[in-house]
Amino acid sequence: MSTNKPKPLLPWKVRATISLLTVLTDSSCRANGTVNRCLFNFFDLKSSPNATPVNGVSTKDVTVNSDNNLWFRLFTPTVAGEVTGDGGATKTTSLPVIIFFHGGGFTFLSSSSNLYDAVCRRLCREISAVIVSVNYRLAPEHRYPSQYEDGEEVLRFLEENVTVLPANADLSKCFLAGDSAGGNLVHHVAVRACKAGLRNIRVVGSILIQPFFGGEERTEAEIHLVGMPFVSVARTDWMWKVFLPEGSNRDHGAVNVCGPNAEDLSGLDYPDTLVFVGGFDPLIDWQKRYYDWLKKCGKKAELIEYSNMVHGFHVFPDFPESTQLIMQVKDFVNKVSNSK
Repeated sequence: MSTNKPKPLLPWKVRATISLLTVLTDSSCRANGTVNRCLFNFFDLKSSPNATPVNGVSTKDVTVNSDNNLWFRLFTPTVAGEVTGDGGATKTTSLPVIIFFHGGGFTFLSSSSNLYDAVCRRLCREISAVIVSVNYRLAPEHRYPSQYEDGEEVLRFLEENVTVLPANADLSKCFLAGDSAGGNLVHHVAVRACKAGLRNIRVVGSILIQPFFGGEERTEAEIHLVGMPFVSVARTDWMWKVFLPEGSNRDHGAVNVCGPNAEDLSGLDYPDTLVFVGGFDPLIDWQKRYYDWLKKCGKKAELIEYSNMVHGFHVFPDFPESTQLIMQVKDFVNKVSNSK
C-alpha cells in the first residue's frame, strides 16, 4: 500500500459532520476507561418514533427486556392495497425482515440517534423491507458479551412474539445487517443464530458494512491510512479495551474473528454473506481477511469494495456511493430471498 495514496475527497457537509463527531467522540472518551455520557448525549440528537408514515415509513419502539433496557425500533414500509374490498384481506407480497445493528464502536450512538434513524428509514423505503433496529447495551458500562447476548435475545423475542411485526413480515427471509461495530455484531449473532435452534426465524443472509474487526497485529492499512475519518489506531484500541473482558487482548475471538481464537464454522449452516469495504478505511485488511476466511470455510460470501470511500460513508446521502450501496443491499436481499 503506497504511503502516497491521495486523501479522500469529502463534500464540505460530510467533512463538517465527521469533524464534529470525531471531536465529540474523543472528548467523551476518558483516559480511565469511562465515557462522559452527558457530554455525548447532549450532542447526539434523537428522533422519536412516528406511527403516521413519513415518506412511506412508519416507526414504533418495542421493548424486549425492560430490566436491561433492551428495545428495538421497528421500521415498516407503507404498502398500498394491503386490505381491499369489504374488509377482505388481500395478502401482499411478503416482506423480508432485516435485523439491523448500529455502529459506534460498541460505545456510542443508539437506534434513536438521528444518524441511524435516517439510515434505517432509507433501507426500509428503498428495499421495501421491515427493519428491526436493535438498541443494544453499550460499553464500557456493559462489556462483552452483553451486546451479542442482546442480539440473540431480540431473535428469541421475535421467535415468540411474531405479532409485534406487520402481518406480511416473513421471518423465513430474515437478514442480519450492520455497520462498523454493528457489522461485528452481525457475524457473532449469526453464529449464535446457527446454534440457537430457532423455529420461526430463518436467518438466510448477513450484510456487514465495513465491520469493526481487529487484532494484536498492526496491518498495512492501519499503519499507512493515518488521519482517516472516524478510525484511528488510538481510538480503536481504546474501544476494544473498554469492550473486552479485563485482561483480554485484541486476538480475542470477538475482535480477531478469523484469528487464533476463531469460531469453527465448519458444522454451521452459516448464512450467505455480503461484505462492504472502503479503500480509505484503516480496517480494510481485517475486513478482507474475514471475507477470505469465510470462503476458505466453504461459506457463500461476496465482497464489494469502494476504493475511494472512507469508513462510514454510507450514512451520508451526499455520497452517490451511499445510494449505490443501498441498491446493492437490495439486490442481495432479493437474490437471497428468491433462492431460499
